[in-house]
Amino acid sequence: MTIRDWEGVALIIGAGDIGKCISEYLTTISPDLDVILCGRDLSKQSDIYLDLEIDNSFNHFEKQISLFNKPLRLVINTSGFLHSDLIKPEKRLSHLKRSNIIKNFSINSIAPILIAKSIEKFIRPELPFSFASLSARVGSIGDNKLGGWYSYRASKAAQNQFLKTLSIEWQRRFPHAIVSILHPGTCDTKLSKPFQSSVPKDKLFTPKQSTEYLINIISDQKPSDSGKFLAWDSSIITW
Repeated sequence: MTIRDWEGVALIIGAGDIGKCISEYLTTISPDLDVILCGRDLSKQSDIYLDLEIDNSFNHFEKQISLFNKPLRLVINTSGFLHSDLIKPEKRLSHLKRSNIIKNFSINSIAPILIAKSIEKFIRPELPFSFASLSARVGSIGDNKLGGWYSYRASKAAQNQFLKTLSIEWQRRFPHAIVSILHPGTCDTKLSKPFQSSVPKDKLFTPKQSTEYLINIISDQKPSDSGKFLAWDSSIITW
């Protein structure tokens, strides 16, 4: 039985390009899943407001989940931070600022593990369940050959460690649960827009392409795959 056959609730965290695309795609292929988008920029009444940097927002998030009359089956975290009008990826050590580091860690590493903490009490140990979170190949320490992007790299590496550790705990408590750490490839979104010039055309994916790759991985995984760091093509990425 794959995601297409699951009955229950799916939460998509992050209302950006990939999050919205995943939400729409799951609604199409999984008719028995109630797909709910969670984030700050919402359009539907059924969506759930969640600010990943405010603790009280997580309390509201948990309260909304407790009102579901169907089991929670799937949670996909698509949130991420790389740059803003004021913050850019650091090219060298002299560019580092404490505030930039904290901002990257807040969204890219602290938020995913707090999402897991919030949803844990709603996981049914007798049912298949999947928690997937988007990481990035540049979060790999072993694959780091170019340097730069200190805060983003480190925050994604920290997320990987958090979720690998989580997968070990949940394997003991929830035998049918899977934790997936996924690199979606370079996707044509606002996050990657300023850095696309060096990406080959065949390696710059649309949100729809990335969505299909990610959902295929999640659908094919078994509990024994929990905790793996995987690229969009299902290949294993070194830690």
